Amino acid sequence: MNISADKVGVTIDGRSIINNISLTAKPQQFVGVIGPNGSGKSTLLKCIYRVLKPTNGAVFLNQESLSSLSVKQSAQRLAVVSQHNFYNFDFKIEEVVLMGRNPHKRRLETDTASDFQIVDDCLKKVGMHHFKGRNFNTLSGGEQQRVILARALTQQTPCLILDEPTNHLDIKYQLQLLDIVKSLDITVLAAIHDLNIAAMYCDYIYAMKDGQMLLSGTPAEIITSQNIKDLYEVDSNVWTDQSGMLHITYYPQHLQKL
Repeated sequence: MNISADKVGVTIDGRSIINNISLTAKPQQFVGVIGPNGSGKSTLLKCIYRVLKPTNGAVFLNQESLSSLSVKQSAQRLAVVSQHNFYNFDFKIEEVVLMGRNPHKRRLETDTASDFQIVDDCLKKVGMHHFKGRNFNTLSGGEQQRVILARALTQQTPCLILDEPTNHLDIKYQLQLLDIVKSLDITVLAAIHDLNIAAMYCDYIYAMKDGQMLLSGTPAEIITSQNIKDLYEVDSNVWTDQSGMLHITYYPQHLQKL
């Protein structure tokens, strides 16, 4: 399934947050959105997963305008893992994950054996099955984020939005989470803070700054020392290892004076 934004803009209290943004994530493509804090990445994604309504422009899933779909219909096509915030869910983790099945339910329909099996499978995928029975609010921030991913996976959607979901995870679980997502063979649109992570997982990258879309291309085309300087105002060295993987080394200001 395609996800596309066509000339999307958001203005809040007379201030333009993002302006004239267009992008496309093609079927089974892992697309990253990078840029410094305040560039508009999360605002753009919130328009796509319906937390914000664009001031102008439109979002499409395949050829259907998002505004023409009910919330239930869009939740059957698009799941979301957003930035970690404090969740005060006084539920067991399997109950939280089971909430992801709601878009597939009729009103007052009870949960089935199939639903519970899907929950078990998704908890195993994110390495949280052995925590079954624990209350969600007793988990660490990183553990909670893995449960939220499991909840998104139970929606069984052809598209997934990731809004900087790995910020509270250690490196093992960052890689585990994104390995899982990469293996799903679905369309993924992700705002990514870590450029090394973006280089590892993205098929295509869009780069934003100050509410504008500046660049788009493959990781090798976008992640260059000059582009990093233009976007983030830091010096770096970008190099490729023997396996062909890109790596970024940053140079802090105090080292440049030595």
